Amino acid sequence: MARANWRTEKHRTSPLNQEALDILRNGARGPSFAMPRRSLLGEILDWMLAPLFLLWPMSVAITYVVAQNIADVPYDRALASHLHILARQVHTVDGKAALDMTEPVRSLLRANETNSVFWLVLGGRGQYLGGDRELPLPKGADVAVPGAVRYEDSTLRGFAIRLAYTRVDAGAPGDTPALVIVAETAERRAQLANDIIKGVIIPQFVVLPIAVLLVWFGLSRGVAPLNALQQRLRARRPDDLSPIDARATPSEIAPLVAAINDLLERLSATVQTQRRFVADAAHQLKTPLAGLRTQAELALRDASPDEMQTSLRHLVAGSERATRLVNQLLLLARAENPATVGMAPTDLNALACEQTTQWAPQALAIGIDLGFEEADRPVAIAGNAILLAELLNNLVDNALRYTPRGGRVTVRVRALSGTALLEVEDSGPGIAPDERERVFDRFYRVLGTTAEGSGLGLAIVREIAQKHGASVELADHPAPGYVLRGLKITVRFPSHLQSET
Repeated sequence: MARANWRTEKHRTSPLNQEALDILRNGARGPSFAMPRRSLLGEILDWMLAPLFLLWPMSVAITYVVAQNIADVPYDRALASHLHILARQVHTVDGKAALDMTEPVRSLLRANETNSVFWLVLGGRGQYLGGDRELPLPKGADVAVPGAVRYEDSTLRGFAIRLAYTRVDAGAPGDTPALVIVAETAERRAQLANDIIKGVIIPQFVVLPIAVLLVWFGLSRGVAPLNALQQRLRARRPDDLSPIDARATPSEIAPLVAAINDLLERLSATVQTQRRFVADAAHQLKTPLAGLRTQAELALRDASPDEMQTSLRHLVAGSERATRLVNQLLLLARAENPATVGMAPTDLNALACEQTTQWAPQALAIGIDLGFEEADRPVAIAGNAILLAELLNNLVDNALRYTPRGGRVTVRVRALSGTALLEVEDSGPGIAPDERERVFDRFYRVLGTTAEGSGLGLAIVREIAQKHGASVELADHPAPGYVLRGLKITVRFPSHLQSET
């Protein structure tokens, strides 16, 4: 068996215990940032009304385009009717195109206060036959065909006008058909379009605020169950951690109620743990505190210097036991807390060697052969070095306490396929099979044992192992040359990380 070379160092456990407590207390918490409070009702209103107000200008633009098209249809029909009447006045006289205007037609096409109508008739060669000479020629006049009415927007004397034009077969055979144009100002069209827009938009200024109020009222009624749930929670007693009746809440907030019930269940377990810790601490601290008080009273009496020195030594020893008990109680309470502990790649081989070395002076002082067998390569696991050190310290401490003088304790690290093993063997009395599960209970002591201890060591070992997803196994370990049963404790870690080669 390969035994490690030991350094003569003083074994110090209190700083490690305190650091382990700090790790369990703080876990992997990062810095907290204050988040601004947000209103659920305001959030819903924002997501509902923001698109509404963004789409409203688009709706106005679409309404304007539709209104323009609606206004153009009846006026274009009237303009086409005028165009057909004017086209019927174009005839062929002596092989030439001629315009024969009657008085009713002139009256029909005459401009008035409500409508400004213009017209122009040109022969096939562009000769003027009648009408307003200033009327602009349409751009599509060259492609116009007889009988087909075409429309075009243009301007006349700075005013917008609407043109309707067509060709009429008049004149000598083979000549270009005559061009007939009728136009009117766009004022009435624009007025009609504006009237349509006003008829659509103005009611929206009344309907939209009412719709917003109705939406707000509906949402307020919709979130009323949340307010009722809040009142029910506020009306509870501080010690009432019973689950909320999910049947009295809408199905939409059932997941929220389920999450709250889960939180209440975990909080109840935490409260029970804390109450059990307080009760256990009060019970376990009564005896050492009573002993400290007794030794202090003895030291205050008129005793000889030797007796006072003896009492003071007992006080120091008692205070050390009480301090260790308090540290173990706090460590166990924090280990039972489900808070997340920060994990990092850790070399189990190096950590076990370092911690075992620190126990060498104490092992030599009580006459026990303490050795360490390392793996042939680094064994990397995902863990917290402080807590793993505390786990190993409790195992070695228990082994040294229960192994008689002249015995043997071995710490071993092994790397198997997908598993890392931490083993602590001793040549002590061992643990009977029917008690191997009970020794993990807090404050449980094996019957008949005379070694000092609080019964918390293995409870702490299991809690820390569970934090790392590891299992703890107990087995007999009869060592050659020793008459006692012996004990082998194996902590089996899962292969979160691959062992280094």
